[in-house]
Amino acid sequence: MARTLPGRAVAVAGVIGVLVAGVAGCGASASEDTDPEQRSFALEGRTLTVDSDDSALEIVAAEGNKAGAIEVTRWFQGSVAVGSDPKVTWAMEDDRLVLREKCSGVIADCSTKHRIEVPRGVTVKVEDGDGSVRARGFRDALSIHTGDGSVHVTDSSGPLDLETGDGSVRVSDVSSREVRAKTADGSVRLELGAVPDLVETRSGDGSLTIELPHARYAVTTETGDGSVDVSVPRDKTSPHVVSARTDDGKVTVRTAN
Repeated sequence: MARTLPGRAVAVAGVIGVLVAGVAGCGASASEDTDPEQRSFALEGRTLTVDSDDSALEIVAAEGNKAGAIEVTRWFQGSVAVGSDPKVTWAMEDDRLVLREKCSGVIADCSTKHRIEVPRGVTVKVEDGDGSVRARGFRDALSIHTGDGSVHVTDSSGPLDLETGDGSVRVSDVSSREVRAKTADGSVRLELGAVPDLVETRSGDGSLTIELPHARYAVTTETGDGSVDVSVPRDKTSPHVVSARTDDGKVTVRTAN
């Protein structure tokens, strides 16, 4: 018996090692789900909060959606070699869309993506623990906070409040009058199509690039380690305020071509 037990332990360790190697060699990808699930949720108010723990999110303002209906499509791929079977859940709780992924065990590999279609006229707040967020088409206020993942907003005109703990922030084809963008570790790039009233950008470690329509701006910049290039016309009394601060990275504020 003294010889058999170590032999079994080595065998089990070997099997686990092979499984780990297999999982590491081909990570799960939600995009490989060819049969996504779809569901409609009722929204009682005019503000939707998306509460996600671990999912890539695509959020779209949909012209054709009937009032009060949130249409959600979900893609999921996952496996757990040693532990409970993985699963994903979704529920609407007091106008809060709660998205959860349960994927834990000795060897767990899961990937989830949601596409959320929101009717026009709804304010959206996103709270994502881990995952990238893409949003487009919003005329109303949009707030996106993610702990780990990039944020990209396009084709929008409502006020923007964007923040990620680890990842880049990108804004393009946007005419919002008020934009706040912050990342602890990553770059920020804003391409604005209309003269804004307020732009605030902040990065702990990354470059800041702001492209603006021709106008005079009250610009303030700060960088702990990096160059500063401001080529837009400057006027301290301008009602169009731009602030760009980074601890480590280049700051560029220029007129859009």
